[in-house]
Amino acid sequence: LRVSTPYAAELGIDREWECRVLGRAEAAGLAPRVECCEPRQGILVARWVAGGTWTPAQVGHSDNIECIAQLARRIHALPVPQGARMMNPAAWIAHYRDALVRHDPRADRRPIRAGLPGRPQSAADARLGALALLPPAAPVLCHSDLHPQNVVFGAHGPVLLDWEYAHVSDPLWDLAGWSCNNDLCADTRRLLLAGYLGRQPSPEDSARLEQLVWLYDYVCLLWCEVYAKLRPDVPGDAISARAQLLAQRLDANPR
Repeated sequence: LRVSTPYAAELGIDREWECRVLGRAEAAGLAPRVECCEPRQGILVARWVAGGTWTPAQVGHSDNIECIAQLARRIHALPVPQGARMMNPAAWIAHYRDALVRHDPRADRRPIRAGLPGRPQSAADARLGALALLPPAAPVLCHSDLHPQNVVFGAHGPVLLDWEYAHVSDPLWDLAGWSCNNDLCADTRRLLLAGYLGRQPSPEDSARLEQLVWLYDYVCLLWCEVYAKLRPDVPGDAISARAQLLAQRLDANPR
């Protein structure tokens, strides 16, 4: 059972679209069976999936890298429901920065994670510009929140939870998400990309993934900032620690 909070829209969640996506994902065996989905009331009831999740050590195993690459291909082969939610890194950045300004008018006059060196938004603009110069990919349905706690391995293979950030975008966005959420090194990211493409990546493929990896980290950092503004009553030690790690990683490689 999931009951939505009043902050879902500010965090970038579209429950009605999620319900439509869940119907397609469930039919393909990629999501739990949904018993009730009432987006206007923010209620979702799904069947429990018996299984396990990977440890950090298991994530880096070569066979499991290939498994995730093939899982991403299955996600991206899903037919896109009517009324597709189209997003891209620039749209996510704009959404979260607008949310920050609504809840903290000073947010547009200071860098995210104040006190750290560098100008993250300027670096993000440079990354978006570099991404725009690369050959584009045909947009597909992306899960957009691939991390170990959202992939349950049961008797019939992997099942994905939490499709609330799903949208139509560059297919490598999901690979960037898995890479960032698992802190994969550059060599492991290349293996993941090769497994997904079924061939050795071209320089343009690799460059596109690397730009998206940086931008995914930045979007996650903005999400952490928004969450902290919306839920000051909730202990956020884990989120604060993650935000610090993301900020340091972004600042270490701004260009």
